[in-house]
Amino acid sequence: MAVIKDGDTVSIHYTGTLLDGSVFDSSDGRDPLEFQVGSGQIITGLDEALPGMAVGDTKKVQIPVEKAYGPINPEMQQAVPREGIPPEIPLDIGTQLHMQSPSGQPMPVTVIAVDEATVTLDANHALAGKDLTFDIEIVSIG
Repeated sequence: MAVIKDGDTVSIHYTGTLLDGSVFDSSDGRDPLEFQVGSGQIITGLDEALPGMAVGDTKKVQIPVEKAYGPINPEMQQAVPREGIPPEIPLDIGTQLHMQSPSGQPMPVTVIAVDEATVTLDANHALAGKDLTFDIEIVSIG
């Protein structure tokens, strides 16, 4: 039976949960996720859990912050003048907005603080600073 090694293209079904058990993503009801093992297409902790597994194998993988989306980077948080934001843009805490980076790339940000003068936006990944758990099942190895 073939087992996964770096460089293989694999398909997996998965459910990702936070430490409190809440689901943040799942392939349930969708096509399995396909990617090349060891290529950096997925988070490091999940990539490292796959070698040696075979089609049909299942595993629960605990992934620490450092091997998931990393710790929260304070440099990715910025206060901007409130007057520079159009009044029709909602500024409730937790609202996700789409900005453009200086190079023109789309960049999702989340409103994390608002006062009379400024709005603080956070461009960290939504799962930064969190330990993750994945239940995975190997569907295919190509």
